Amino acid sequence: MDLGVGECCHRPAQTVQGISLKRFLPALIAGAMILGVLVGFLINTGLSPADAKAAAGNLSIITDIFLRLIKMIIAPLVFSTLVVGIAHMEDSAAIGRVGVKTLGWFILASLLSLTLGLIMVHLLQPGAGLALPPPQASAGVATTGFSLKEFIAHLVPSSIFDAMARNEILQIVVFSVFVGTAVAALDGKAPLLLAFCEQAAAVMLKITGYVMVMAPLVVFAALASTVATSGLSIIVVYAKFVGGFYFSLVLLWILLIALSTLAVGRRIGELLKTIREPLLLAFSTATSEAAYPYLLAGLPQFGVPRRIVSFVLPLGYSFNLDGSMMYCTFASLFIAQAYGIHLSLGQQVAMLALLMITSKGIAGVPRASLVVIAATLPVFHLPEAGLLLILGVDHLLDMGRSATNVVGNSVAAVIVSRWEKQLAAPQAAAAGIPAQ
Repeated sequence: MDLGVGECCHRPAQTVQGISLKRFLPALIAGAMILGVLVGFLINTGLSPADAKAAAGNLSIITDIFLRLIKMIIAPLVFSTLVVGIAHMEDSAAIGRVGVKTLGWFILASLLSLTLGLIMVHLLQPGAGLALPPPQASAGVATTGFSLKEFIAHLVPSSIFDAMARNEILQIVVFSVFVGTAVAALDGKAPLLLAFCEQAAAVMLKITGYVMVMAPLVVFAALASTVATSGLSIIVVYAKFVGGFYFSLVLLWILLIALSTLAVGRRIGELLKTIREPLLLAFSTATSEAAYPYLLAGLPQFGVPRRIVSFVLPLGYSFNLDGSMMYCTFASLFIAQAYGIHLSLGQQVAMLALLMITSKGIAGVPRASLVVIAATLPVFHLPEAGLLLILGVDHLLDMGRSATNVVGNSVAAVIVSRWEKQLAAPQAAAAGIPAQ
């Protein structure tokens, strides 16, 4: 019986479920979100700006520690689960087949996200009428131009230890694919290495369970800190831009969920329930990394083979950032509208093509979407300092981007497993039995 990552990794997943995916956790997280906004508003209105900033800084200690814990887990978790997932593939043909289907879906989803962002920013016109003069100030974001040569060279780690130390997920994925493929090709001649990776994955999932207990507290601290410094007025000032972007994200969610329905049918409600907690966590903390261990534990319980989850998710966190890609087109054209700059259809298509490529190398980069936008603006003669228009609400928008990335990667794992005809029923998944 093939369990994907073996018995030792299946049981800890259940332990993670038992610790952090409890029935009352969604209510706790939702309550923490409401309480965080309320406390942040009271701090913002009841204290001086200096005191409010100090209070927000104290609250942010909680989120900083949580994110450090998540980053501590990510590298060994990606390596161990991806190696084991590939090693349990039937043969090299299966690895190639799953890889081609995964990348094919990522390209399709990327085109969908970018194009929908382009269409919606034209329909909603969030920047129209502002007629701002070209600014002179710098936005303070690096604007290094995109280089295909540098991107391809960056894929290959010069040292796996350096890549893990810096959490370079893309480089870890490349190394893990080589190791997993080699283990599979040795046909049982590296049992100790495979057992080590299985046990490492089990240990990291156990640690994940401990870390995720903090989730409600982290949600509260993250939102309270943001509202304490920015206040609720920031939402009002940018209501058209923020509202338009979130409306576009909802449409993207609907499209992704509709495509998922074609794969899972009536089980779509169960899938949404499975990704509910990681989605809320990614939204409130504004980082999709926080949801990675959650998805790794939850999707196999839904019926997605663990070997496919372990293969698709790490690639997805490097190549399938649907929310971030939509934001790149939406924000770039918002800046053009705000300064009254017209871009021809050819220029907009070229922008889509450029963003399609550059967005694939942003995983793990702080404020990655802003960096990509900053590199894109000068290519099309748009004011680089236009980023100042969106910096104030970037965190608020990053919450939606992160949640959408979680939805997109969850859908990718489900779609690929369906294409492979390995999407198991709930009972079979719970027993560790692969689909036939």
